[in-house]
Amino acid sequence: MEILKEYIDFLNRKLEETTIVKEPEQLYKPIDYILSIGGKRIRPALTLMTCDLLADEYEKALPAAMAVEMFHNFSLIHDDIMDNAPLRRGYPTVHEKWDVNTGILSGDAMLILAYRFFESYEPEKFRDLAKLFSKTAIEVCEGQQLDMDFENREDVSMEEYILMIEQKTAVLLGAAMKMGAIVADASATEQEKLYEFGKNLGIAFQLQDDYLDTFGDPKFFGKQKSGDIIANKKTILFLLAKKHGKPEQVEELLHLFSITPKDAGQKIKTVKEIYNQAGVVEATKKQIDKYRKIAFDNLENLSLPENKKTWLKTFVFELMERNT
Repeated sequence: MEILKEYIDFLNRKLEETTIVKEPEQLYKPIDYILSIGGKRIRPALTLMTCDLLADEYEKALPAAMAVEMFHNFSLIHDDIMDNAPLRRGYPTVHEKWDVNTGILSGDAMLILAYRFFESYEPEKFRDLAKLFSKTAIEVCEGQQLDMDFENREDVSMEEYILMIEQKTAVLLGAAMKMGAIVADASATEQEKLYEFGKNLGIAFQLQDDYLDTFGDPKFFGKQKSGDIIANKKTILFLLAKKHGKPEQVEELLHLFSITPKDAGQKIKTVKEIYNQAGVVEATKKQIDKYRKIAFDNLENLSLPENKKTWLKTFVFELMERNT
């Protein structure tokens, strides 16, 4: 991502310079491992970018950005355990490379280390950053629990689904931007506008993720094709098909999402046909546009020069331009 490249390169250099491994190695090596196997670094880069936009300086936001990246990777270690996932970014997951107990403990240590990055800031900033971080962390846990609950429910509403992805995914994007604003000494109003901008962008981004999982080109998307259908995940596409599909289509959809055939080819084909017939593609794109517009509305009220607002809009379109 070209706009974030400078910030991501800076983060990667600082991560390489940061010594994580110490005694006991069994606790710290998994932390070094998960941080070293890549990732887009979008969230911490947003912290740096926001501080740069507001204060023309991003280096002072590095500790906050490192906290965001540490927390994000902590959540991935625990998510992989809950999902029993064998791979992360093409490499063995921490619990596969070591064991489940190590994954739990190293993940816990990462959460604590994330808080420690705030210690380099003066007391007032430390308080504001830690307060936001605690709020975000508990919301991510709430979102993860909702996601697990939804696996065994057939009555999930659109409102519930949006709340789940807001908490599980989007609030961390909002918090990442607000942290940059806190470090840059922005006003409380500007901090909140940037939070709402990032959060709604995060919702739009996740909805697009849902769409691309089924209808995107895997060469560009970089994930297993139709993995959500294979795993019977009730994404926005499923919910919209239930809402707009004919009764017989909904009945067949519910049946298909209750089975896990060894060869999922026919299941994927039939589900996609139902999605297309029910008008799910256009309905999903409307939802994506809705939350992107809400994000832009928050941006308009910021006291930023127009060229910086235009720069942020360009960033959004670049972020969302993923073979839609």
